[in-house]
Amino acid sequence: MSNLLTSAWLKDPGHFLALGGGSGLAPRAPGTFGSMVGVGVYALMATLPLPLYLVLTALMFALGIPLCGRTARALGVHDHPAIVWDEVAAMPVALLSAGGDWRWMLVGFALFRLFDIWKPWPIRWADRSVHGGLGIMLDDLGAALLAAAALVSCQYFAYFQALN
Repeated sequence: MSNLLTSAWLKDPGHFLALGGGSGLAPRAPGTFGSMVGVGVYALMATLPLPLYLVLTALMFALGIPLCGRTARALGVHDHPAIVWDEVAAMPVALLSAGGDWRWMLVGFALFRLFDIWKPWPIRWADRSVHGGLGIMLDDLGAALLAAAALVSCQYFAYFQALN
């Protein structure tokens, strides 16, 4: 397969998923578009019982390791911007406490994008040091965990602010 990304890549089911159903082909900010797909996945999962939600989220991450690794090898680039399955799979982690509320979903989305782009330590370390599909998935898991913690903090402060 050619390294030139076209919609032809979407014919392969593995590449289709790794490219976020085509959202990774966006000419600008493909990670943001992939994250939007992740919000849709979260919305579908938001009402599931927590154990099932967590199992599905873990399966998305586990699937992402070989999926993203295979597409990265085919593209010849470690973490090509078009590979956005990591953003898709990370969003349910980032939005775990959003409770389906669109306002908290928006805050969680923004926090995830901030941490995914900024890559504070240890996310930056994972991005630079861990290669292959695991590395692609790991830095977004770190960004999602930081976003989830920040979202819970925002909710905590909003709750106590509302009491006053």
